Amino acid sequence: MTDNNIELHLGDNLKILKEIKKNSIDLIYIDPPFNTGKIQSRTQIKTTRSEDGDRIGFKGQSYKTEIIGKQSYSDIFDDYIVFLKPRIEEAKRILKPNGSFFLHLDYREIHYAKIMCDEIFGRDSFINEIIWSYDYGARSKSKWSAKHDNILWYAMDPKKYTFNYEDIDRIPYLAPNLVGPEKAAKGKTPTDSWWHTIVSPNSKEKTGYPTQKPIAIMNRIIKVHSNKNDLVLDFFAGAGTTGEAAIINERNAILIDNYDQAINIMKERFKNQKNLKVINH
Repeated sequence: MTDNNIELHLGDNLKILKEIKKNSIDLIYIDPPFNTGKIQSRTQIKTTRSEDGDRIGFKGQSYKTEIIGKQSYSDIFDDYIVFLKPRIEEAKRILKPNGSFFLHLDYREIHYAKIMCDEIFGRDSFINEIIWSYDYGARSKSKWSAKHDNILWYAMDPKKYTFNYEDIDRIPYLAPNLVGPEKAAKGKTPTDSWWHTIVSPNSKEKTGYPTQKPIAIMNRIIKVHSNKNDLVLDFFAGAGTTGEAAIINERNAILIDNYDQAINIMKERFKNQKNLKVINH
């Protein structure tokens, strides 16, 4: 772990945002609830070999299932944009003049959120819509299966913002023989369409928190859109992946969430971080 500062805040993010100094944050990324109209939950289980087990596993052996925990949160809002707007207005207030704001949603609300963000930041400040595509889970039999999220990027100043091109992680060419060995070895930079799997239930980075995002996605955003020792903010912090990426890339982070379970997961995730502060509001 690094010596960078990590703050965990438990409480209403709107109230906490109002306490943050104007023009003090270098990068804001938020992944708010998607307004699915459901209670999002994930059950953690442990399996042990047992003759009277309730499931069959490797080589036909019998295993007994034990539920060891369940994480959940409400993802139901009557007026989602009214909920988000004052929080994003505060995000603009506290960003530095060369700062960037990233809003991560899915198809349900992204179009309404884009109009709202255009009004708050100005249409000229809209730089990119990033499509994160993945391929995991069930398939719909009544429509094209929804397997992507949308990430909107706004810059406070569309003519002067942090974009570390040389720090972009490279991806393989699909036809390496067409570009020559030197280019093929280096790889190419991604476009605004990013392909990366979700955090699988068996992944080492899995915390058990519903809707946890992959560390690779956050590493890309933080490396490119902030600099060493910058201050990164995530006010829907959830499992704390933004903080993990901040630590890996030697940034400072403020992480806010209103759920005890999220703060507990983050405290465990960052327990070896030297400069960790937990604040209850």
